Amino acid sequence: MKPNFLVTYASNTGWTVGVAEAIGRTLAENGAKVDVLPMHDVKDLSPYDAVVAGSAINGGAWLPEAMQFIRAHQAELKRKPFAAFLVCMTLTMKNGGQYRSHVDTWLDPVRAQVKPVSTGLFAGGLDISKIPAFSDRLKFRLSVLFSVWKEGDHRDWDAIRKWAVELKPLLAH
Repeated sequence: MKPNFLVTYASNTGWTVGVAEAIGRTLAENGAKVDVLPMHDVKDLSPYDAVVAGSAINGGAWLPEAMQFIRAHQAELKRKPFAAFLVCMTLTMKNGGQYRSHVDTWLDPVRAQVKPVSTGLFAGGLDISKIPAFSDRLKFRLSVLFSVWKEGDHRDWDAIRKWAVELKPLLAH
């Protein structure tokens, strides 16, 4: 019988949606049944053998909606294989790799509630027009002006697929 996985996500501007969909497609290509859903649409985890949850990062933290999902489903997530990922702009910075260990700490509040079998850290993208708050748009415009970040899609699809391929056996046990 095919394992049944849930890939769920919280996103502000859409970059995390694409990452979740790529993870879901890769898991499905490797023999699993996979649902990819926004966290706010997930009410029941009982149909799933394993859960992969991811969130965009805002201010060095998972989105509040994502942390609420973990708190609401903590008991059930502890009983099944669980993996977590984040999507952030910090990893797109020049020498972004040097920040990976710091970025990894942004998952500590998740780890404090549920221990993931694996974590994925992925660069996102930047489209300033999609940022809802004027003050945040201004900060990002200044960051682009000073070459901290560049607008555009910075997701590394090969790294995302590789993580998902490596994840499948960890979720299927």
